[in-house]
Amino acid sequence: MPLDPAYVGHVYPRSEVYEVGRAKIREFAESIGDDHPMYRDVAAAQAAGHPDVVAPPTFATILFGRYAMEDIVNDEKLGVDYERLVHGDMKFAYERPVYAGDRLTVTTHIAEIDTRMGNDFLTLRSEIDTEAGDRVVTALSQLVIRAEEA
Repeated sequence: MPLDPAYVGHVYPRSEVYEVGRAKIREFAESIGDDHPMYRDVAAAQAAGHPDVVAPPTFATILFGRYAMEDIVNDEKLGVDYERLVHGDMKFAYERPVYAGDRLTVTTHIAEIDTRMGNDFLTLRSEIDTEAGDRVVTALSQLVIRAEEA
C-alpha cells in the first residue's frame, strides 16, 4: 500500500535528549576511519578554537537513525514497511559543529512523499537542536520504500 501524500507536513514530537560523549565521537571517527586529532584530543580541538572535541560531519546520522527512523518505523498510520526500506540520500546543513557535551534533540518532519514506478520516496527533515532549542544541524534524508513484489 503506497504512503499517503496527505502525511506531508506531519511533525513528530521532539525526541528525548541525547548527550554527545567524547567516547561516542571517538568511536564514530574510528568506525569511518578518520583519525583527525580534533575528534579525539581536547587540546587539539581547543587549539583550533573549539570548546571540546568535535564530531565528524556525518555524526548526525547517529541521531537520525536513533530518533527519526524510530519515529517513522513505529508510526503505524504512516505505514512504512521496514523490510522494504532503503536509505537513498542524506544531506546536512550545519549551523555549527557538534561538540562533546552537547545535549541534543531531534524533531522529525515529513517533508515530501512521492511515488514513482511503484516505489515510495519519503523525504524527512530532521532538525537537530540543543536542549535549549538552538539549531545545530538540519538533516535531509530520502528513503525509498521499494514496491511489493508481485
